[in-house]
Amino acid sequence: MVIHMKRIILVITVIALFGLTSCSKKNDNNQPVQNLPAGTHAVKVLENMDAAGYTYLHVDENGNQYWIAAPQTQVKKGDIVYYSQGMEMKNFHSNTLNRTFDSIFFVQSISNEPNSNTVTAAHSQALNIPKEQISITQLKGGKTIAEIFSQAQSLEGKTVRLKGKVVKFNPNILDRNWIHIQDGTASGNNFDLLVTSKETVQVGDVITVQGTVAINKDFGAGYSYPVMIENAKIIR
Repeated sequence: MVIHMKRIILVITVIALFGLTSCSKKNDNNQPVQNLPAGTHAVKVLENMDAAGYTYLHVDENGNQYWIAAPQTQVKKGDIVYYSQGMEMKNFHSNTLNRTFDSIFFVQSISNEPNSNTVTAAHSQALNIPKEQISITQLKGGKTIAEIFSQAQSLEGKTVRLKGKVVKFNPNILDRNWIHIQDGTASGNNFDLLVTSKETVQVGDVITVQGTVAINKDFGAGYSYPVMIENAKIIR
């Protein structure tokens, strides 16, 4: 009987220790990782909401509370998530939420791991969008991407037309959509052209773009473009 009782006590003790260990691990998962890579932020989610393909998060970083937005992601209150530097928007109005944010940072993505390859700044040239093997027939009277880059100084402020394939699309940032296109041509290492427009497209669409050439656009936080097309009209 004594031996039997000792075994019961031992089992209860093991279960209790296991429970304590489990609780400890759970709490550890809700604590930010120390010694983060340079440029990485660890934040605690205070509240979140989804709208128009984005997740808006009210976060706390070492007592500093602010808003960030990333492509729609499953998160919950209390989660610790990580992101790299983002682009700050002042007085940003979300039509979907019918809300104006005094300040909000748009980031490429958030992650529950600080070393995730997805933790990068949106639209940054550091994204290294790969060159696709495509061939687009040049528009009559239009420009190629190679020509726009090589003639950028003389084309600044002028309206151009070109045809290309959509390789990346980010909606509703700075009250416009951000479209990356390629046409198979290049000027040096410049083969991907950023286009901003109010119109919506899909990755894979072949479109005709008509817009104004802008050079040396710097939106801050790494969002710098030597050449881009602004306020474009899209013709499919």
